[in-house]
Amino acid sequence: MLDIRFIKEHLEQVKKNITDRNMVADADLVVKLYDEKTALQQKLDGLRQQRNENAAKMKGKLEQDVRTALIAEGKKLKEDIAAIEKEFEDKDKAFKAAMMDIPNMAHPDAPIGKEDKENLEVKKWGNIPQFGFQPKDHVELCEALDLVDFETATRVSGTKFYYLKNEAVILELALTRYVMDIIMKEGFTPFITPDVAKEEVAAGIGFNPRGEESNIYTVEGTGTCLVGTAEITLGGYFAGKTIDASKLPIKMAGLSHCFRREAGAAGQFSKGLYRVHQFSKVEMFIYCLPEKSDEMHQYIRSVEEKIFQGLDVPYRVVDTCTGDLGASAYRKYDLEAWMPGRGDYGEITSTSNCTDFQARRLGIKYKDENGTNYLHMLNGTAMALTRAMIAIIENNQQEDGSILIPKNLVPYTGFDRIVPKK
Repeated sequence: MLDIRFIKEHLEQVKKNITDRNMVADADLVVKLYDEKTALQQKLDGLRQQRNENAAKMKGKLEQDVRTALIAEGKKLKEDIAAIEKEFEDKDKAFKAAMMDIPNMAHPDAPIGKEDKENLEVKKWGNIPQFGFQPKDHVELCEALDLVDFETATRVSGTKFYYLKNEAVILELALTRYVMDIIMKEGFTPFITPDVAKEEVAAGIGFNPRGEESNIYTVEGTGTCLVGTAEITLGGYFAGKTIDASKLPIKMAGLSHCFRREAGAAGQFSKGLYRVHQFSKVEMFIYCLPEKSDEMHQYIRSVEEKIFQGLDVPYRVVDTCTGDLGASAYRKYDLEAWMPGRGDYGEITSTSNCTDFQARRLGIKYKDENGTNYLHMLNGTAMALTRAMIAIIENNQQEDGSILIPKNLVPYTGFDRIVPKK
């Protein structure tokens, strides 16, 4: 969340940022509730002081009528304090709820726009393959090669689930180890994270675990949810902690299953493995000093690019527009791979600098010689495995229906081609 002092001192800027992000939040209400809460706190402090003074007077030798009056005054003070405490509690709850709606500020260079088509392309890499035949999409290729079973998964689990089969299983495992090897060499500590998190941790990261617009599956009656990304569990790792500045930056990499409702997601670009309810992903996460977060953001992006350059996947980088940033991100870059099946680019990774927005919600600070303050938190997809497979399968398809395996991946798969079954 933002610092309330920042909101009060930059109210018009905060309101414009909400508009630029195409979000619904009431900064005026936040300020109003804060001022009312502060006034109640001051009133409460005054009443408590009167109560203490009343109690001190009661300790001396007093005339009976004076003691009776003090007792009556003490009783009245007790009742008034209880009433104001209840009013303060309600006001504080409303203030915190309104604060949770206020998004992070956007980077001044982030493109202003409402949806992803207004993202700004900043780089292209690789050569788009030129086929001497009509390329197929990954659904056709996977079904022909017996790599994925969507039909049975729909019967067993519902739509947007799938069974991986045969070489596709080995390909996912190979990609997992390939990407882990790269990011471990970059100094990231590997984790396999829980697939469940407390709702307050998910909310602290910026994911709404409740409501119609939520993309999160909740575990009914437990106060927990299935994670949509290891960003949630890696971001909650140091919740409530203060970290010595000398230990920063902390670089973590988490492998997890990811569960997303994807309510309303439809259309030709969402079919197959591109937008599913469950998939596996390796996520990078960095805790760092505030003055280092811009540098760390560019660093994470460079690692993402290294990963996909190693697989010879053509891609472009886009600077995400304000309306597509989400609540937590200050700035976000997406890597979009060329996907011949759709004849267009499709998102395969993103990386976000969330500044101190998540740290304030989760109470994560650093300590140096100047005291304690909130650190900055960044995340970036090392690899969403299903989307990486789409890019590899579609870009490496051959006229005979086979799929070539990128040379850097062959040592991990043990085969260099997926061929049609006889």
